[in-house]
Amino acid sequence: MTELHPDLRENVRMLGELLGQSILQHPGQQCFDKIEEVRAAAKADRLQESGSGQRLVNLLGQLTDDEILPVTRAFNQFLNLANLAEQYHGIRRNRGHSADLMVESFSEVFQRLLAGGISADELHRQVVNLRVEFVLTAHPTEVARRTLIMKYDDMSGCLEQLDHQDLMPSERDEIVRRLTRLIAEAWHTDEIRHDRPTAVDEAKWGFAVIENSLWTALPRFLESLDTALVEATGKGLPLQATPVRVASWMGGDRDGNPNVTHQVTRKVFLLGRWMAADLYMKDITALRAELSMWQASDELRAKVGDTREPYRQILGRLRDQLSRTRDWAEASISGVVADSKDILFANSDFIEPLELCYRSLVECGLEHIANGPLLDTIRRAHTFGLPLSRLDIRQEAARHAEAVAEIVGYLGLGDYQTWSEVERQAFLVRELKGRRPLIPRNWQPSEAVEEVLATCKVVAEQTPQALGSYVISMASKPSDVLNVILLLREAGMQYPMAVVPLFETLNDLSGAPQSMTELYQIDWYRDYCDGKQEVMIGYSDSSKDAGQMMAAWAQYQAQEALTKVAAEYDMRLTLFHGRGGTVGRGGGPANRAILSQPPGSVNGSFRITEQGEMIRFKFGMPDLAVQSLTLYTTAVIEATLAPPPQPKDSWRETMDWLTERSLKAYRDVVRDDPQFVPYFRQVTPEQALGKLALGSRPARRKASGGVESLRAIPWIFAWTQMRLMLPAWLGSDVALEAAAEDQRIDQLREMMAGWPFFRTYIDMLEMVLAKADLRIASYYEKTLVEDPELRALGESLRQRLSRCIYRVLELKQQDHLLADEPVFAHSMNVRNPYTDPLHYLQAELLRRERQSESKEGHDGDDEGNGKVPEVVERALKVTMAGIAAGMRNTG
Repeated sequence: MTELHPDLRENVRMLGELLGQSILQHPGQQCFDKIEEVRAAAKADRLQESGSGQRLVNLLGQLTDDEILPVTRAFNQFLNLANLAEQYHGIRRNRGHSADLMVESFSEVFQRLLAGGISADELHRQVVNLRVEFVLTAHPTEVARRTLIMKYDDMSGCLEQLDHQDLMPSERDEIVRRLTRLIAEAWHTDEIRHDRPTAVDEAKWGFAVIENSLWTALPRFLESLDTALVEATGKGLPLQATPVRVASWMGGDRDGNPNVTHQVTRKVFLLGRWMAADLYMKDITALRAELSMWQASDELRAKVGDTREPYRQILGRLRDQLSRTRDWAEASISGVVADSKDILFANSDFIEPLELCYRSLVECGLEHIANGPLLDTIRRAHTFGLPLSRLDIRQEAARHAEAVAEIVGYLGLGDYQTWSEVERQAFLVRELKGRRPLIPRNWQPSEAVEEVLATCKVVAEQTPQALGSYVISMASKPSDVLNVILLLREAGMQYPMAVVPLFETLNDLSGAPQSMTELYQIDWYRDYCDGKQEVMIGYSDSSKDAGQMMAAWAQYQAQEALTKVAAEYDMRLTLFHGRGGTVGRGGGPANRAILSQPPGSVNGSFRITEQGEMIRFKFGMPDLAVQSLTLYTTAVIEATLAPPPQPKDSWRETMDWLTERSLKAYRDVVRDDPQFVPYFRQVTPEQALGKLALGSRPARRKASGGVESLRAIPWIFAWTQMRLMLPAWLGSDVALEAAAEDQRIDQLREMMAGWPFFRTYIDMLEMVLAKADLRIASYYEKTLVEDPELRALGESLRQRLSRCIYRVLELKQQDHLLADEPVFAHSMNVRNPYTDPLHYLQAELLRRERQSESKEGHDGDDEGNGKVPEVVERALKVTMAGIAAGMRNTG
């Protein structure tokens, strides 16, 4: 087993010792000793692979109420500190501190492509036209509080300072003292969010990621891309190039979230403009101090006249306009009618003066000055613009159909909901081609429809640069798209916004190509799109609907077919990947995922959601963000210019054969076994997840309902917490078992060797299986499930998990999981002694919580009258946060 890198091991040890010092100070030696005893027991149990964990269970069972919370908190804090150390180590490896680099540089990828026969001109063209967009979502999976995240960022800064070899002893001591204080502050800070964040709070958090990380990272990333491009092709990036962009769903995603209203969306648009103006003011103030030179072009002189400091004069005007813009945005947020005279609203009003300064400096032979901070600001302006990020709007298809139906009904044109799809399309296209308003002036719609129309009005008031895409969830037919376009036009929209159908379920994915074909056949629609189309592929709901193996294959086939249909109608297709952080939601290493897409489906354009804790892990610090941006863009460039080969027909047939079995096996359990839902509810902490104030969105689309109404994130979260990891492997076990019995293993190995899609699927399956733990899953069941029939189902599922592990090892010809991922495997092993106590404690706390809740209504009960003791409630929440930290993801 590969050991941790010495530098990483040293940082983990140091952070752990400093945490220990805080614990010794409070609660004290006795608690510290108990924590150490628990840790030693967990470690010893892990060393005995066949051990039952009974020693650890007995030890935890002896904890008093006063001890249970600090013990739980200690293991949670350590896991967060271990994450911090690993995250920082990932950064330092890519600075050349270590030979085992994680992310290939642009130069390495470009040289490989050139050596493979790609011309320098083609490489340059593709990079210049590259369009990679990250969509930050408010999906509720970030467990850690913002307060603690900021402290962890400061701790990472201390680790970076300690990395310098030329520190004086006194300097080193001061940094260690600072690190000690930060860890003590974290230890004495409540790690659990008690109030659910609002949608506006989430948007502010998204803006903070831009302010604290991406703002610094973007110019550095583009500078490295430009340098590598010049080396490889002799030509750099144009000034206006925006190979990466940032969008957001925070404050715009209203699908199933009643807390996102049109007022919230308007406020988020204004908040973005306020923060952008504030950030640009800092840039412009710094530039005014730097650009003191007097040489200027005739073009610049024509703007400022005969002044001694022409650049400062131009920048001074911009600074004043930005100040007015910030004041206007602040007043508008407060609901005050604000003065909008001479503010900056369109991106061009801000960018043109900056580019004028740039051209003047270059013309005067001061190119080295032009390519300093001024270029950084211009690149930020093109990428982030004055809105700071592009806001997507997401709403369910039925809400738009309901709005159109209400309008049609009021006008006496019929019952829109009963019309056929052909009738709907004919009506919608006729209205879109016409010029008359459809909505009556004095009409009063229902409350739900009024909200849809008000949202469209807010959207119509924005500049094109402020808007991302209008995403339609549960889309299945062309009228779903045309409904939105008509409602936007009625709201006063002056330009064509990208309206994006989201195909999520298995049926929607299979029907997507036909639906888009019908849409492309409408001449008016193709003109509206101007030859460009975006389609979103849903990973979460398709996996929950059909199981991971079937969903992955359906997504692959849908992308292939959508790419083919778009080519037939000469449409440039961008696929928007709704991936989550976990494998069960389409997650996993980003470069592998991109390079395993169907050939031709990437085509220089790639859009992807980034959610919750994954935003922090990928973009939480500038160095991390540069790495992540580099990793994504190199993968998109390579997938475009050197796509994988088409899979053989025999491989496709085998995938059909496998997924036919995996789908049936998955649905036989999740949909058709009457014991499954009761088992799920009892053995996992699903019912308790709502106590964690993760996000503004409810855990369920509907207040009542079973697994089908549960959102994909808590579905994954619940199984991850108790380590059965069921959503990611259920169904695959039966498919692989059948393949072995049918003598198909050699063909599967051939598919792994020649087909990146299948290889990536098996690798991701292996990664999830490595996180599963049969012993822990069994303990949850023993503690929480009493019904013999439900226990029989649990025993069956664990046997199936065990067989799945066996078949993956057989397929990969390995003795143990993650044999070719030793660093990841060792990281898991290091964490286990810290996650194990949290699992055992969580199961016990869930049992106590349910016992307390079951007493509700019993008069004269001295033990709480149905109320869960506060220490149990709080400790339970801490175990959820700690296990999420240990597993490096939640949903």
